[in-house]
Amino acid sequence: MNITEKILAKASGKDEVSPGDTVDANIDVAMSHDGTSPPTIKVFEKLSDKVWDPEKIVLVFDHNVPANTMGSAEFQQVVRDFIKKQNITNHYIQGEGICHQVLPEKGHVIPSSVIVGADSHTCTYGAFGAFSTGLGATDLAMVYATGKTWFNVPESLKINVEGTLQENVYSKDLILRIIKELGSYGATYKSLEFHGNTIDNLSVDARLTMTNMVIECGAKNGIMIPNKQTEEYLQKRGIKDYTITYPDKDAEYEKIYDFDADELVPQVACPHNVDNVKDIDKVEGTTINQAVLGSCTNGRYEDLEQAARVLEGNTVHEEVQLLIFPASRKIYQDAIDTGLISIFNKSNAIICNPGCGPCLGAHMGVMTDDMTCISTTNRNFLGRMGSAKSYVYLSNPAVVVASAIKGEITDPSNI
Repeated sequence: MNITEKILAKASGKDEVSPGDTVDANIDVAMSHDGTSPPTIKVFEKLSDKVWDPEKIVLVFDHNVPANTMGSAEFQQVVRDFIKKQNITNHYIQGEGICHQVLPEKGHVIPSSVIVGADSHTCTYGAFGAFSTGLGATDLAMVYATGKTWFNVPESLKINVEGTLQENVYSKDLILRIIKELGSYGATYKSLEFHGNTIDNLSVDARLTMTNMVIECGAKNGIMIPNKQTEEYLQKRGIKDYTITYPDKDAEYEKIYDFDADELVPQVACPHNVDNVKDIDKVEGTTINQAVLGSCTNGRYEDLEQAARVLEGNTVHEEVQLLIFPASRKIYQDAIDTGLISIFNKSNAIICNPGCGPCLGAHMGVMTDDMTCISTTNRNFLGRMGSAKSYVYLSNPAVVVASAIKGEITDPSNI
């Protein structure tokens, strides 16, 4: 068996599972945020009076923080009432950050565990060797009531990456290149299992970026064997009692893909699909009005650091709005302590509170007709950040701020 099969077999009390099997799995952690908790709660209250385990549910406010409409405020009040009624101990509702950063930071993500969340990017936690995936509100309500859910065991694709990422090339470029190869629907309900010396040497922040975006090619989950950096990250959070799941030497995969990191250049996903990926020289010179640095994909400290190296001593173009939103309060504080926020402030960037911010087009940086944005976020669908006549390009942090300086999509090496 491969990694995902082993984890699902254990979670469902089976010795062995195969792709296509339906399993009833025990859940270790279940999560929802301010946007998805209210519909989950509404269904749950038709099923049960008490959650299966209040200590295994994590609730986070991140999508509309602070509340920007009466509707958002009412949604959040529903969640506050639920927290009190059910005695949910793990809640982060005062601007702590984006759920997919907060859960690992606060020690809720453990290798070989099964984690579900009412958000499509719950696949992020596979960076720690966990099986994690998104659910709809109805399915998550059943988890809140019973602690279980069913899965079809997915086919697995093995992604091998060898080589060294060059200057101004990061894991965001690597996952965009992989999505280009597989296509937006090329991995639908499949598991992406990452291997190779490039993956082994990635930092925790970089690994989270990759597993975060596997949903953009339709994958059920993405998963990696924890490396030394990952184990050190866990140890800092007092997590020592866990098991790392490895694939069998004769593990079976539907298909194996090989990628060469040495040859990779900065990648840009062009409107209006994440798999519409091009080398940066094919889109360099495209005029932009907005640049966004942040999100559950690239709002981590390492991302801010990469951006600051390019931005230091430069000023944002007068016709561009650069929005920077750290993925968590801790990252924000670290960026203050090390001077990154000062660099951003002096460059005329707009520094926002931790949260999802402009990513979903609900508030902060909503675009009107004919505006163009380059962003470190994970989606560039039609109308994603506002008007259906606006345009979103996706890239790594260095490209985003280099473009903000020039007022057009720019290779950081040209700053």
